[in-house]
Amino acid sequence: MTDLKRVCADARGRRAVVIGGGLAGMLTAAALRGLVDEIRVIESDELPDGPLPRRGLPQAGHVHLLWSGGVRAAEELLPGVTRRWLAAGARRIPVPTGMVGLSPQGWYRRWRRETHFLIACSRDLLDAVVREQVLEDRAVQVVQRTRAEGLVGTATRVTGVRVRGADGVRRVLEADFVVDASGRGSRAPQFLAELGVGPPAGRTVDLGLVYASRVFRAPPGAEEFPVVSVQADARAGRPGRSAAILPIEGGRWLVTNSGTRGGEPTDRAEDFEGFARSLRHPVVGELISHLEPLGGVTINRSTRNRRQFFEKVKEWPERFVVIGDAVATFNPVYGHGMSVAAQSAAALREHASEHGLAAPRLARRVQHSVARRVSAAWDLATGQDVFFPGVRGGSPSRTDRVLARYVDRLVKTSTGSFLMTKEFTDVTSLEAPLRTLVKPRVLLAAAVGPRHPPLDGPPLTEEELAAVTAAGAGRAGG
Repeated sequence: MTDLKRVCADARGRRAVVIGGGLAGMLTAAALRGLVDEIRVIESDELPDGPLPRRGLPQAGHVHLLWSGGVRAAEELLPGVTRRWLAAGARRIPVPTGMVGLSPQGWYRRWRRETHFLIACSRDLLDAVVREQVLEDRAVQVVQRTRAEGLVGTATRVTGVRVRGADGVRRVLEADFVVDASGRGSRAPQFLAELGVGPPAGRTVDLGLVYASRVFRAPPGAEEFPVVSVQADARAGRPGRSAAILPIEGGRWLVTNSGTRGGEPTDRAEDFEGFARSLRHPVVGELISHLEPLGGVTINRSTRNRRQFFEKVKEWPERFVVIGDAVATFNPVYGHGMSVAAQSAAALREHASEHGLAAPRLARRVQHSVARRVSAAWDLATGQDVFFPGVRGGSPSRTDRVLARYVDRLVKTSTGSFLMTKEFTDVTSLEAPLRTLVKPRVLLAAAVGPRHPPLDGPPLTEEELAAVTAAGAGRAGG
């Protein structure tokens, strides 16, 4: 492996430009630290000072999960970031111990042994902590209220970015390396076309999914309350409807209802609890019925699975990479978008540290590495989503149906087998590839099936139920 000190020494006087100042952009800036002398982050909006809402992020008001696979990648890029999240009010929730979940095959058990974990907090807090830590490095500068309008260079090499500031003035930012991390609104395909590159193949799987979220005051004494979720059954032949409770900072619960085409939630506060009660199990609706709402209902419809296959473009230019939601967006119910972005930024860091940003074909290698991270989450999401009625962008193939039956068996087994829970969450937390699920011991466990009988209800403890009931009694008495 190339000595990192030599790579950093070679970086003197070089500049990298990152398009996008969101989570993916900031993690990308972290990945580039020490590899160039200066990092410019181009952001079209004005970034907030602290854990406040950011424009251009319509999904921020809904449940977000950062799985342990993403947390570990973020820690590689920003040592100590987990400690900072926790100090700011986030929670580290053990999996499956701290989760109450109804799968299509039954209730998951809350095994006492932790297999993985997640970070639970608002998206605003999560982004703010990362942004603050990245910007402590004076080499990173954010150019706000400035829009990227195109790439500079040729079909073989990118040399900069054309930008327009809030004053309307256009200029060119020369760069030795450019990364597009601008999210769902990325114009990377158009920018590449202007250089004579592409176009990339793409695919969209659209469920017509709608998210409706509301924040509630958490019950006193429920500081260690689990994540609660009721999942939809993709193969039930009806619209998929689900709900989740995520405990977040400030003594609050963030609750999200979601429904696919034909089963969408509304933005009316009077409908919110009823929707949650109408699911396969009413536990989410029952729990929030005791709580004080802290605001209205937030709606989001930007939920389709969409992927650009940049790694398949035949002639990819040097010194240019695309990561994060600019490459792929996923059905948010699986909670994989942020983790994939973190892993993609870590892949950039790994390759650039080994070879140097000026190495021939580095950008292509990074783009292929990003695609491998994307594929794991993409296959998990679309392998389920193609079965919902009314889906646009593909119907299940014979292979999809065979794999779906196998996944159903794995899920059913995991409801009563710790071994299968461990193997399955290895994959869903993005710490192991999908091929893990066809290892001999997994195949054997699936053949044997669950070792324990199914649970007949949500595995909430008496203390957890008592805390919610007490909150309800307090409101009634008040």
